[in-house]
Amino acid sequence: MDKDQALNYLYQMLLIRIFEERAAEMYTYGKIGGFLHLYIGEEAVAVGAVAALRDDDDLFVHYRDHGYALARGCDPGAVMAELFGKVTGLGGGKGGSMHLADVRRHLWGGYAIVGSQIALGVGMALARQYQHSDAVVLDVFGDGATNIGYYHEGMNLAALWHLPVIFLCENNLYGMGTPEEQASAEPELYKTAAAYSMPGERIDGMDLLAVKDAVSRAAERARAGNGPTLIEAVTYRYRGHSMADPEMYRSRDEVERRRPNDPIRRFGDKMEQEGVFTTSDAERVRMEAERVVDEAVRFAETSPEPPLEALYEDIFVKTEQDKRLW
Repeated sequence: MDKDQALNYLYQMLLIRIFEERAAEMYTYGKIGGFLHLYIGEEAVAVGAVAALRDDDDLFVHYRDHGYALARGCDPGAVMAELFGKVTGLGGGKGGSMHLADVRRHLWGGYAIVGSQIALGVGMALARQYQHSDAVVLDVFGDGATNIGYYHEGMNLAALWHLPVIFLCENNLYGMGTPEEQASAEPELYKTAAAYSMPGERIDGMDLLAVKDAVSRAAERARAGNGPTLIEAVTYRYRGHSMADPEMYRSRDEVERRRPNDPIRRFGDKMEQEGVFTTSDAERVRMEAERVVDEAVRFAETSPEPPLEALYEDIFVKTEQDKRLW
């Protein structure tokens, strides 16, 4: 890996981390309403997975979606403005934290209904197959979504029809506050792939390069017409399920024991040890990420609220024929 690429990956992870820390701060000030699910600790999954995609590949994600929007290249100011409910946000301030989407970047949304994106991603993969496209779909969900119907229906149809979809399960060890081993008879979730005759793989989700490698191999397989893959990325969130989570299900000691495995620290240390970049390079990248997030907050704070009449907009999708009828 060359220096510029390595620094870009580090920048993206730092951007997500600093963005989330500032989002938490803005939430406590009452500037962000509703639910807020932070991605702190899981940055390597989003950055590594998105790095393995092409620009025309499709991306469906869960409601812990800020990291994916930023990794996909969405403007941090527009993402922060969406959290603030401002008209300059990605969705005009109407979607908020859990529904980030950007059609230009083939980011089809975060979804608040647990697992719903699995079915939607499979539908998109079917569309790509009908179009004879070699684009693939990355369908991301949490471990808490693996015991519901969408998961098994989606896996079954994707395997049956050899669809170009990558199922990426972010296993952060807790479905809200329930440990995975208390919710699933088989806690090693990648093994469920065997029931649908598709490859399954468990990887270290705190290692950006391991994530990128696994998603790259799955994408190559899908583009070749060889169907879906299930990847279980084992990761860890350092904050609660949401800002409203008192975290009574785990101890502070447990969280602190996980700190040395921080994906940003791991990647930075590895790159410095291998002589890819220096500590001063890393510090320069951190300062740039801080500057960008500071500007994003200023942009969100100074952006206007949506006007009242915006309630009646964006209700229907209109074709050119529909517009003539209206």
